[in-house]
Amino acid sequence: MVGRVTITEGEFAGWETYEVTNTTFDSTVGPFYRKMDPDGSMRCAFRAEQKHMNFGGRMHGGCLMTFADISLFQIAYQEMEGASGVTVQLDSTFIDGAYVGERVEATGQVIKAGKSLIFVRGQITTGERVLMTFSGVIRKFTPRAPA
Repeated sequence: MVGRVTITEGEFAGWETYEVTNTTFDSTVGPFYRKMDPDGSMRCAFRAEQKHMNFGGRMHGGCLMTFADISLFQIAYQEMEGASGVTVQLDSTFIDGAYVGERVEATGQVIKAGKSLIFVRGQITTGERVLMTFSGVIRKFTPRAPA
């Protein structure tokens, strides 16, 4: 079971995360946080840990891709209207790597939202450094009627 919780202390006080009561991929690589910026856009973040690094001491590309995929859905949160969905396309350009201890953030915008497809683009940064740009497409599922 998954539920949203608001963090009340520490560096992510005021941010939301998902409390996961079962073992999922997200819970293994997270925690990831989100908050609404004053302009209504969603911001996602996490603190880079050793588990996110590759053998070269920089953040693993797979970690950045995972964070981009999770951020894709958070950026499109309002357009999802409570529905579930799947990523049908995720493109990325790797620019730099993060190090242990750095705060990694993602921001972006919905480019177009239709009935079943949502197009998103964004960037992942740490401080002033851009780590990755991404764009993706979400296929939104129509909620099933109760049986």
